[in-house]
Amino acid sequence: MALAKEIMGISLLEKSSSFMNSSSMALFNPNNYHKENHLWFNQQFQGRRNLSRRKAFRQSTMAAISENLIKVVPEKAVKFKVRAVVTVRNKNKEDLKETIVKHLDAFTDKIGRNVTLELISTDMDPNTKGPKKSNQAVLKDWSKKSNLKTERVNYTAEFIVDSNFGNPGAITVTNKHQQEFFLESITIEGFACGPVHFPCNSWVQPKKDHPGKRIFFSNQPYLPDETPAGLKSLRERELRDLRGDGKGVRKLSDRIYDYDIYNDLGNPDKGIDFARPKLGGDDNVPYPRRCRTGRVPTDTDISAESRVEKPNPTYVPRDEQFEESKMNTFSTSRLKAVLHNLIPSLMASISSNNHDFKGFSDIDSLYSKGLLLKLGLQDEVLKKLPLPKVVSSIKEGDLLKYDTPKILSKDKFAWLRDDEFARQAIAGVNPVSIEKLQVFPPVSKLDPEIYGPQESALKEEHILGHLNGMTVQEALDANKLFIVDHHDVYLPFLDRINALDGRKAYATRTIFFLSDVGTLKPIAIELSLPQTGPSSRSKRVVTPPVCATGNWTWQIAKAHVCANDAGVHQLVNHWLRTHASLEPFILAAHRQLSAMHPIYKLLDPHMRYTLEINGLARQSLINADGVIEACFTPGRYCMEISAAAYKNWRFDLEGLPADLIRRGMAVPDSTQPHGLKLLIEDYPYAADGLMIWGAIESWVRDYVNHYYPSSAQVCSDRELQAWYAETINVGHVDLRNEEWWPTLATPEDLISILTTLIWLASAQHAALNFGQYPYGGYVPNRPPLMRRLIPDENDPEYAVFLADPQKYFFSALPSLLQATKFMAVVDTLSTHSPDEEYLGERHQPSTWTGDAEIVEAFYKFSAEIGRIEKEIDERNADTKLKNRCGAGVLPYELLAPSSGPGVTCRGVPNSVSI
Repeated sequence: MALAKEIMGISLLEKSSSFMNSSSMALFNPNNYHKENHLWFNQQFQGRRNLSRRKAFRQSTMAAISENLIKVVPEKAVKFKVRAVVTVRNKNKEDLKETIVKHLDAFTDKIGRNVTLELISTDMDPNTKGPKKSNQAVLKDWSKKSNLKTERVNYTAEFIVDSNFGNPGAITVTNKHQQEFFLESITIEGFACGPVHFPCNSWVQPKKDHPGKRIFFSNQPYLPDETPAGLKSLRERELRDLRGDGKGVRKLSDRIYDYDIYNDLGNPDKGIDFARPKLGGDDNVPYPRRCRTGRVPTDTDISAESRVEKPNPTYVPRDEQFEESKMNTFSTSRLKAVLHNLIPSLMASISSNNHDFKGFSDIDSLYSKGLLLKLGLQDEVLKKLPLPKVVSSIKEGDLLKYDTPKILSKDKFAWLRDDEFARQAIAGVNPVSIEKLQVFPPVSKLDPEIYGPQESALKEEHILGHLNGMTVQEALDANKLFIVDHHDVYLPFLDRINALDGRKAYATRTIFFLSDVGTLKPIAIELSLPQTGPSSRSKRVVTPPVCATGNWTWQIAKAHVCANDAGVHQLVNHWLRTHASLEPFILAAHRQLSAMHPIYKLLDPHMRYTLEINGLARQSLINADGVIEACFTPGRYCMEISAAAYKNWRFDLEGLPADLIRRGMAVPDSTQPHGLKLLIEDYPYAADGLMIWGAIESWVRDYVNHYYPSSAQVCSDRELQAWYAETINVGHVDLRNEEWWPTLATPEDLISILTTLIWLASAQHAALNFGQYPYGGYVPNRPPLMRRLIPDENDPEYAVFLADPQKYFFSALPSLLQATKFMAVVDTLSTHSPDEEYLGERHQPSTWTGDAEIVEAFYKFSAEIGRIEKEIDERNADTKLKNRCGAGVLPYELLAPSSGPGVTCRGVPNSVSI
């Protein structure tokens, strides 16, 4: 009986009768139903794939009913009312112009300059040869509700439709106001199928600026070949609109996704020092593509795009821009960065001797006092700095102080210890560079004709005393030796880097030994410089100290390793392998996958804000003279190092299991939970990461198998194939001919590609990003650049080093200005905004898709993420796991899925959003 009621729509009628007129009630009377509405009901279940027995039973029942009904010819279509509930999100803060225009819109709304909606059926109209449409309905009470201060405002509109209208599949929206508004969702009530949800989450522009109607589709997913007839042309039109024509300068209100090369990092109009090579294209510097802005070229170089400097916004499609709470977080952090940059400048201007930290107490005072208080200048500076309203909730004193980084929270001197230096290679902010040492001594892959002998200066005698009685070969065979090798990345650039003012670097290799308790210890550091002549001594090896002088030499050598690691982490593993390499996949998804495509719906939360944060990075982080060049050792050559690394980037090895096997950190083992055995069992990043990888893969497998039961569906899905082909042939065009690109021909291929993308956007990025301030905010632990080499006994500086090694050590670290600038930036980058959406969460979790089985599968995934979080907490309390639990040891929480706002050193957002 309950099933029959559900089929007949009676339960909905009981809820919805309040806004139905009397004539429409006749339509829904079960006695009259046979005559007039069998075709409409038949449509309810068309094109939906149902794999469960419950749904199969409902379908068979429906088919039986429909078979009887189909013989009856409808006498006459009856008109009835349906209602739209339209949710609009208000801005929290408006400037004066926005307030005035808002009031103007409220006034003109009464006289016809309003917001109109039109309902579009999934069925075709045999008379017009187009989809069936409702009347134009006006959004009610806009003027009355315009002053509401709530975050969301619900408006209503009423449509009149025929009983043979079919299912609503799309809505068009026309905004005749002067100002855009943010449309969150629309729910249509009154159809017998129940409420129909339209997740919108988009800015609707005024008709005067964007004449076309905006199209929004219901949450029912359709593969391209299953698109109902009434929606086919709209599906294609919406994608055409999003692609644009590749011409002209983009307006900030546009929603156009297109590609360009990285020709916007330099500003040659400011002088030769600000010119930078173009990345990507015909200049033999391969690189992924970015979002096209269409800005005009510079005056000096026609192939370089002119720049937009902050605070002016750079173009990204309108719906990719930060929402208000995210922007507020970012603006507050930016103000803090401005203040922190101003203070050292003031301080340096007071005394020319204040360029370097004098000692550890100077660094400590950044967290405890704030520099202005220390100098007695706080009141004087605050008078000159009218603080914007955005930071009114922050205490003025706090703006001038840095939070104590987490690395100091449990043991202030942990960073000095060798075991902590080694632990951070597997549980710090860059746990993806360490590799198993395959041969000893290690060998370079660089061309010996250009860069000299490939052999390392490391010898067996350097490490033999640190192997617990093993020979080197025995240690290699027992998987006890590991390496962080930054030799080949840096050596080609060292001549240029070391010619820069205030920059000094080596190409480094660090050898680690795995102890019997599962911890690592560094046993040798090789420091290489380019050969200046056949007999020049270009390489040296530093080993753990046995005397006071050796201790300071060892500390400076470790600092050089950390600075190199910071550069590789930021330029290669973080920026290139998550931010830049994902951008083409995101651009292609918007251009080739309809919003109603199930794979678009799956990827949607994992693409949020990435184009915006990448645009902001090009504007002020990775640009000429930007923060990255100012704060990292390679200086103006930073992005060239990133581009050199892209030549070795391989999408097929970017998934976690493949990456661990590539680095020799794991071996395939079918008896293990994830098919892998870790060589270092207590490898926190890998151990936690494999749990998350497994959960993502399981969720993606459920999702893909639901829509693609066989390879035929994968191969015939033209949108899916166009997305993947465009990503490779346009977005990653410089590597399009590589043979390693995975094929996309089976459901298993698709599962692998999507799991890798979601892993990179969520967990991999989180592991590499949100520990930047907790570990790097204390500069001696992880200096982003070095200014001095280790002096030889014959160097004039050697006497200075011997006389005051601490002073020499601090003179080798970043200056006060460089350090505070870096700290302010990584503080911003490590911050979660209040509107962050974490792995296992979705906006509108029960209505983002109209497929009940998929909603159920998502809740299962969400529950598994919650279980993983509990297991991570248990691991962090397990004293047997010495790399994440022990006296003064930081727990490894970078892959713990949830977090509150702020700098928390934990939390896995769905997307690359900062």
